[in-house]
Amino acid sequence: MARSATVAIIGRPNVGKSTLFNRLVGKRLALVDDQPGVTRDRREGDAKLLGLEFLIVDTAGFEDQDAATLPGRMRVQTEKAVREADAALFMVDARAGVTPLDEEIARWLRSEDTPIILCANKAEGKQGEAGLMETYALGFDSPIALSAEHGEGLVELFDALRPIVEPFMEGQEAAEREEDEDAPLGPLKLAIVGRPNAGKSTLINRMIGEDRLITGPEAGITRDSIRVDWQWEKNGEIHPIQLFDTAGMRKRAKVQDKLEKLSVADALHAVDFAEVVVLLLDATKGLEAQDLRIADKVLEEGRALIVALNKWDVAEDPSSLFNGVRAALDDGLSQVKGVPLLSISGATGKGIDTLVRVAFEQRDIWTNRVSTARLNRWFERAVEANPPPAPGGKRIKLRYITQARTRPPTFVVFGTRTDALPGSYERYLVNGMRKELGFQGVPVRLNFRNARNPYDE
Repeated sequence: MARSATVAIIGRPNVGKSTLFNRLVGKRLALVDDQPGVTRDRREGDAKLLGLEFLIVDTAGFEDQDAATLPGRMRVQTEKAVREADAALFMVDARAGVTPLDEEIARWLRSEDTPIILCANKAEGKQGEAGLMETYALGFDSPIALSAEHGEGLVELFDALRPIVEPFMEGQEAAEREEDEDAPLGPLKLAIVGRPNAGKSTLINRMIGEDRLITGPEAGITRDSIRVDWQWEKNGEIHPIQLFDTAGMRKRAKVQDKLEKLSVADALHAVDFAEVVVLLLDATKGLEAQDLRIADKVLEEGRALIVALNKWDVAEDPSSLFNGVRAALDDGLSQVKGVPLLSISGATGKGIDTLVRVAFEQRDIWTNRVSTARLNRWFERAVEANPPPAPGGKRIKLRYITQARTRPPTFVVFGTRTDALPGSYERYLVNGMRKELGFQGVPVRLNFRNARNPYDE
């Protein structure tokens, strides 16, 4: 298993090292007090900084004391922590300015091989401006103005740590993929939805090879959402699937019967439980407005969607029908580009293998996680190719992006004045993700946050 990057925090006593440590680990693990010298031993924690993950080490305040004394022994531990780290955050107090002890620590750090990131803490407000300027004399790159207590300056800290931490994260992700490449995702949860009499139960009976579900010419036979366990065999491999047959969904205005209302509610619950949803259309009737409403509901719930034209064996002018439905889907479901459209027949079994194969492919896309490094490389190219607008003459700056979750793929973009970003630019980013990062045909959620205080929520 690849190890995490290790980052040590160093500085003289009472500059805010433990406060920053607590901020990065998201918990009050380290004791914090106005009294200097609270921290004595090295404390380690799992840090998360806007998508970056690394091991953070809080150290005792660096003091110039004899090695036999307690402060001296603490200094030895601090020196060891820096030498073992992949990077060190050298913290000074911007309000107090640069002290002789800061200068001594800087001389020692310049003699070490560990990359050093200079952080001027307590820099909020005008009181820290003079001290911030003094830190340039310490001989490191430009200092990062921080407020560990209020969470300011973390974006700049992210930018500084990113080239150091990301290679370790990529190594970890590659190792995890090697460990998990043979681990199955579990049974595919596949729900079949559509208007009444679209052939949902007939399709499932054909898939499993038995009359498990009641079918007939009458509309609305299915009331409960029925789960059927099935194993799909392909190329000698067995793939478990949980199939969900659901009640037909009519227009809300037409649903008056209490039992039908309960049936529709149960069908929607099956959609919530599913991973991939097949919207079944009756090819003899084409695409109707209610079909688009159902599709929109599925996508709102964040599920992967497949549209299947059933009864293809009895459809009239199939080529024209397919092209017409494709165009209507592209227009009516513009929020999700590339929803798969297939032609099948529940009566004859035509296209069922293709339907199941595409369902597994869509689940893979729906559960895909992109590495932070690859994601930000794409993001930088996208923003450079098409910079955000400047409404009212005020620039919108987008700093970085991170994937918050999968199922569905959800991303968070941090920047300044993101609330003024037009919807057209959000669509530009989402479309770019679909094209270059492989999220075709599944819902992609994109949230924006102002990065000045990323822990505000």
